[in-house]
Amino acid sequence: MDAFFASVEQRDFPEYRGKPLVVGYSHPRGVVAAASYEARKFGIRSALPSKRAARLCPHLIFAAPRFDVYKSVSQQIRKIFREYTDIIEPLSLDEAFLDVTENKPGIKYAQDIAKEIKQKIYSELNLTASAGVSYNKFLAKVASDIQKPNGLTVIHPKRALEVISRLPIEAFWGVGKVTSRRMHELGIMSGKELQEKSKSFLVKHFGKMGYLFAEFAKGEDHRVVEPYRERLSVGCERTFESDISDKNEIYDKFKLLAHELEKRIERSHFQGHTFSIKLKRDDFKVISRSITIEDTFRFADDFISYSKELFELVNLENHGIRLAGLSVSNPEEKEKELQNTFIDPQLLIPYEQF
Repeated sequence: MDAFFASVEQRDFPEYRGKPLVVGYSHPRGVVAAASYEARKFGIRSALPSKRAARLCPHLIFAAPRFDVYKSVSQQIRKIFREYTDIIEPLSLDEAFLDVTENKPGIKYAQDIAKEIKQKIYSELNLTASAGVSYNKFLAKVASDIQKPNGLTVIHPKRALEVISRLPIEAFWGVGKVTSRRMHELGIMSGKELQEKSKSFLVKHFGKMGYLFAEFAKGEDHRVVEPYRERLSVGCERTFESDISDKNEIYDKFKLLAHELEKRIERSHFQGHTFSIKLKRDDFKVISRSITIEDTFRFADDFISYSKELFELVNLENHGIRLAGLSVSNPEEKEKELQNTFIDPQLLIPYEQF
């Protein structure tokens, strides 16, 4: 979907249309959850601090998130998908892979299916979507980003290597800020340079991910579209209105988070063996500590106790804390088998500042 959260707000509130808008809170510690295309012209993107976004665009509109609405619209979109295939792998509320090799209407070409889906989403929901069509997941994802918004791009096998060679290295799945920096240090700026590196070279510098990078460079991706996917963790975090350094005050924040985490664990039926705390200092350095036990983590009292123990292992170096988080990971095997890929959006809702 194109700027999904922001587009839903502009659809539902005519006064927002054609104006720079972000979904998020204007609080000084707030973060942009989504930005309209009008806002993006000012350099505003998701995850940008709200304070900086407001500086980039003084007349920026802030819309409070309405996750129940976004979830409802996402389910309507999923219903349209199911008219064509049941092999759907959602990545988030607004993005999914579809395997239409054998589709319900019996349409011969995938690009015709993509075109129909886009038209239905627009006619039924008054929203635009961008689609990418290709012979594997990596290239389909690349194609979907080429002509946003409201685009439809097909990458044919005969053109795949040419398209890949022109991609910036940041466009490759698995290449984040740290990996991108390492790629640049090795002289890899685009797909072209990646294609010139051997698999052994990439594995030497990037470990297991090196195998994937080598495959992507050749236009190969053996991952299948999986209707079910394991949930690897459940967590929650809060950004504080002001930095805190008092130990007892930090423990109070852990207590609040622990009770919220217990609710999320219960709601998601998640069972994990590893408990972690996350702290972001006032200089933005992130510190995490974790503990793994034979039993599974489920209760707030345990989260509170272990968070205090783990905090004792942290050296803040005289810095205050601007954010704290708790999470449970390392799921049971049966959880891996049964967990549906559609993640409850309530688990994704950012906390309001406090």
